[in-house]
Amino acid sequence: MRILCEEKRIKSDGTSPIYLQYFSGAGHRVFLNTEIGIPPKFWDRHKQRIKDSLPTSFGDHLKLNDEIVRLYRLAEDLIKLAKSSGIEHPGEFVKERFSPNLRLDRLIQHDWKLRTQMEKTETSFFLQQMDEYIQAKSRKVKRGTLTVFQSMRLHFQAFEKYRGKPIQFEALDFQFYEDLFDFLTHHYTLPRKKGKAVGLRVNTIGKTIHQFRIFIRDRVKRRIIPAIDLSDYKVPTEETDAVYLNLDEIGQIYTLNLEERPDLAPARNLFVLGCLTGLRFSDFSNLKPEDLQQDMLYKKQEKSVHWVVIPLRKEAKAIFTEEFKNDIPRICNSEFNQKIKEIGKLAGIERPIKFSYRKANRMIEVKKPKYAWITSHTARRSFCTNEFLAGTPVYLIMKISGHKREKDFYRYIRVDPQEAALKVKELWMRRGDIEVFKKNTDCIEKGQAVNLRNQ
Repeated sequence: MRILCEEKRIKSDGTSPIYLQYFSGAGHRVFLNTEIGIPPKFWDRHKQRIKDSLPTSFGDHLKLNDEIVRLYRLAEDLIKLAKSSGIEHPGEFVKERFSPNLRLDRLIQHDWKLRTQMEKTETSFFLQQMDEYIQAKSRKVKRGTLTVFQSMRLHFQAFEKYRGKPIQFEALDFQFYEDLFDFLTHHYTLPRKKGKAVGLRVNTIGKTIHQFRIFIRDRVKRRIIPAIDLSDYKVPTEETDAVYLNLDEIGQIYTLNLEERPDLAPARNLFVLGCLTGLRFSDFSNLKPEDLQQDMLYKKQEKSVHWVVIPLRKEAKAIFTEEFKNDIPRICNSEFNQKIKEIGKLAGIERPIKFSYRKANRMIEVKKPKYAWITSHTARRSFCTNEFLAGTPVYLIMKISGHKREKDFYRYIRVDPQEAALKVKELWMRRGDIEVFKKNTDCIEKGQAVNLRNQ
């Protein structure tokens, strides 16, 4: 599709209309009127936009260009809708229905021809919009974020099937939210699980609702649907249980003899490197030789796209320069998680750990040896917690970890009650006030002696 200014159709006021030109196949062209007109000399044919030099008497060039972009996207969405609904002649369909004030939700509601065609397809308009949203985002977000979008889509597709009727944008009220929450909590069957597992955890539901709200805002901004009040769509959260490894446990892994299991050595070294740098798996598994400068790692974080500078301990530098010889092994996250659990078991990190989580109105407890709770993210969490316990100022740790808010940072700190008690006792000893009432007792004894003398 192209944007053009019809120079041959100059009106009495000296302006020419701007059209969207859609090639619908077999050389057939369709012109969609944007109802915007400007003098032809102020149209940039190569950039397909209005020039900055447009006199203000014809309008603000920035606002007009924004409106052209909006109409271009609206036309694209209308074309996709026609094709996905199986319309036989999409070009004619689009030409008949396109206008700057078009709203796709109203079109679907009142256009009997379109509704008839859509009923013949397996995918509802709601899911079609979600597919287009994910496709557009796929060129802008990381693979992990894309997986979150795709999971959201699966949840709503399952809910639509469970209800036995398509989801409609105009029906997204509070009752819909409650029904969705109930379905995801009690009835959603998890795919690709051994045996049958029903119901999602609180944070998984919260992630789905959070992404759904963003999706709706995107569709509203594009004027595909009218504004929808989602203020009652609360995002549920639950503090996650996760382990960290103290320096002694990291040392057990680092010094573990793997002569009989050399296949585990690369994963072991990567994990220790992560524990000593605080990098995410996506970052420490993609380090390059040029990231090391003067015993410091200079790394642009993949998730936040911010630079961090990380000082290297002796062991971390040895891993980077000697074990890997500047060549970081490539390993996927799932394989890495499986191997690091096996390494933790061989290192004897077997203390039983019990965690709990809420599913619906039930509290479920799971007890496993500590090594079974280790994941790639344990490395980053271990770095933050160990530095915090060592007394490193939080703002300095955040400079290395890349956290922007203390609220987010403190979610990483994992200190069990016994460790907290020992840490407080250590501080008392260091300050010399383990016997907090000793001075008061001395003062009392001196006061009594003074009173006796006065008598």
